[in-house]
Formats: sequence, C-alpha cells, structure tokens
Amino acid sequence: MNNEAIRKLSDIIDASRRIVFFGGAGVSTASGIPDFRSSAGLYADQKSVLPPEMILSRTFFYLQPEAFFDFYRTHLLFPDTTPNAVHTFLYRLEKKDTLRGIVTQNIDGLHKAAGNIRVYELHGNVHENYCMECNAAWSMEKLLHSEGIPRCDCGGVIKPNVVLYGEPLEKYVCIGARREITNADTLIVAGTSLAVEPAASFIDDFRGKHLIVINRDPTPADEKADLLLHEDVAEVFQSLLDRHSFVTEAP
Repeated sequence: MNNEAIRKLSDIIDASRRIVFFGGAGVSTASGIPDFRSSAGLYADQKSVLPPEMILSRTFFYLQPEAFFDFYRTHLLFPDTTPNAVHTFLYRLEKKDTLRGIVTQNIDGLHKAAGNIRVYELHGNVHENYCMECNAAWSMEKLLHSEGIPRCDCGGVIKPNVVLYGEPLEKYVCIGARREITNADTLIVAGTSLAVEPAASFIDDFRGKHLIVINRDPTPADEKADLLLHEDVAEVFQSLLDRHSFVTEAP
C-alpha cells in the first residue's frame, strides 16, 4: 500500500466540498461479489458456450427466459452479502455532507444497504423487480425461491429492474448522475475498468479540481488523473477509515 498516496487522498477528501464517487464491480469484490472482467471474474469462470453478454441481453431474456433466469439466479444474486469498507466510508462522507453523489455501475444495492441516499444506480438494482403485466413490485427473494420463470400472482412474468445488454439507461438517473459529476470539485473513480459505455463516458463531464483513479488495473482515465492508485479499492478505503475518526461509528 502506498502510504504517501493514501495521505494525499485523505488530504484531498478533507479539503473537498462536493465529492462524487463513480464506482464499478471492484467496489463490491470485498463483499464476496465477483467482478466481470478480471482473471477471477464472472466472464473468465463462465463455462457456457454462450458469452454472458448474450445471456444477459434483452433479446435472450425474451427468447429464452427460463435459461436467462437460471443464469441470473446463479451468477448475479448474492443475498447474504453486506457492505464493506468502501460503502461504509462513503456513507460517513454523505452524513458529513461532502459526498454529493454515488454513481454506480453495480446492481447489488450495497450502497443503499450501507445507508447512502444520493445513489445513482446506472444499471439498476437486483432488489427491485416488477411484474410485466400489472407492474406489482417483488423482492429479490421472490426470484431466489422460484423455479423456472418467476411469475406474479396475476400470472405475469417478473422482470428484474436491471439494465440488460441492448436496453437504454434510465433517462432521469443519467441526468442526475451527470449533473452531480459536472458540479463536483473532486471525482473519485474506483473499481472500474471504464470499459462499459455509455456509463464510462460520464466522467468526461467532470470539470473540477481533483480526478482520483483507484483500480488494480490500468484504465483509460489514468493519464488524466492527478492522483492514481493501482491498489485494491477496499484496502484503500479501509486505510481511509483508519485515518478519519468521523467514520468509526457503524451505520
């Protein structure tokens, strides 16, 4: 761990007034949720002849719904996971009113589970599901404890409120996320390869003072960052927790 870089990051956070956090799958790996594209991620482990992008697409959902839900239950639902150091630190920053928004590509809902309110979930949330016929809301447990195609009491198919490949991002979530990034004085980009569009391009809206990138592997934003940490995201934020006394209280 680069202690000097951690000190600089801590100083920037202390001096900032409008921080926005832009995160990806690497934020949640410490909670036991695998990422997608690393050597140990979902795509590398997938033994199916079909790539995950195809199975998790809008077209596959409509043409092969039973196969879609078999994959979805196995690889995207983690009911026993809990927030880690990243989520906890960000919750305390929001309580301090210096964190103005979390823009996340993750669908696990852990930022909200940690207590954060200013969360822009670009790709949806596995805890939110709805009937395609009557629009009734259903919990994640309904999908976990069903077999085959999950159905509402009315008989309609229950669809997860997640953005599948081939579907557009929700308009008003994007507007809010980009507004917060534009108005931020510090943008922390963490745990993302910035390989998924259009979400990755959102950081181009940043016009503030400090762009911080925290990711094990290189990203397209590295050369623009004024502070770059090729470190494990959870370890970095655990170090920040240890430095900031205001985050010692549990959510």
